[in-house]
Amino acid sequence: MTQPDTPSPKSARQKWMAVLARASAQELADGLAALPALPEAEMLRAPETGLVMVRGRAGGDGDAFNLGEMTVTRCAMRLGAHIGHAYIAGRDHAKARLAALLDAALQDTARHDAVMQTIVEPLATAQQEARAVEARKAAATRVDFFTMATMR
Repeated sequence: MTQPDTPSPKSARQKWMAVLARASAQELADGLAALPALPEAEMLRAPETGLVMVRGRAGGDGDAFNLGEMTVTRCAMRLGAHIGHAYIAGRDHAKARLAALLDAALQDTARHDAVMQTIVEPLATAQQEARAVEARKAAATRVDFFTMATMR
């Protein structure tokens, strides 16, 4: 049984894949260059681009509806005994290859900590800081209509 504060392997993988998917191909390549060389990886599924239907909900919790289509690129690579998968928004085949390779490396216990410390954690921190900056910019333009109504 896992402890409540210990993320399950599935949720940990979801978190690192989300970070890799939001990063640029250049950021992934730079991080990979900082790591010790990885063994030769086998391409199981070459990057291929297609469309997926994006669903939305009215008001966040209403009835689901088809919002539109989105371009997605997927890739699968084997690194030793581990298979890495990547689904990324857009058409960047290099980014899909790098994300799949890093997913496979992160599943390997011998490489996991180094990849997390060198690539995933710095990217996650930078992405969180970028979200905080955007949130501050949006908050600065916020209008409190209740306050305006009481000012009359």
